Amino acid sequence: MAEFLDLPTLIVIGLAIVILFRLRSVLGTRTGTEKPPVDRFRRDAAKDGVKADDTVVPMRPRPVETPSDDDAERRARKLESEIETFSRGDAGLAQSLRQVVEVDPSFSPKGFLEGAKAAYEMIVTAFAAGDKKTLRNLLEKDVYDGFERVIDEREAAGHSIDFTFVGLPRIEISDASADKKLEQVTVRFYAEVVSATRAKDGTLIEGNADQVANIADEWTFARSPKSRDPNWKLAATSQLE
Repeated sequence: MAEFLDLPTLIVIGLAIVILFRLRSVLGTRTGTEKPPVDRFRRDAAKDGVKADDTVVPMRPRPVETPSDDDAERRARKLESEIETFSRGDAGLAQSLRQVVEVDPSFSPKGFLEGAKAAYEMIVTAFAAGDKKTLRNLLEKDVYDGFERVIDEREAAGHSIDFTFVGLPRIEISDASADKKLEQVTVRFYAEVVSATRAKDGTLIEGNADQVANIADEWTFARSPKSRDPNWKLAATSQLE
């Protein structure tokens, strides 16, 4: 064993002992009384007046974002551009659309026409099929009563309609009005459909099952600006020449 305790070995051992003592003085030693990290967090949070939680780390809440003046100005410009586009140079119609916006800030001509397209297809398809449930949800009572009467007469006669909605190549706003009690927007629909009315024995009474027909309707949609229901209902109908 003595041959291993030469001078270089003793020097290395001495250096190792010195290094260990220095590490101990810097890092410290565990005594069994240290506070766990969560206790330190609670203590620091209490100093700051923050209620600590074992499972959630408090974070600075994200500030509530409010529309900037620039955003509001961009929206106003976009809306005015829509009004100019969908009024098609009609100054009176443009002013009427502005009145609707003034009463109902959520209104936009573009968004309204998109909804009107969907409503038109649903209504004419439901009418051809005799679907009163769908119609009841989309029509004002007076209009629904008229549609229901025609459906009942058709069914009593044993007639049926073969109907296919092809498309809406043209749709435009023709009139608008608004006050604190009622908003109304009138739309002209130029539609393409395939429609054939048949008797009980299948005999063709009206239309053509093999030919696309063009039809033109002018419908007025209405809603109360005070209503929580954002949906518009069909309030009047007429057929264009």
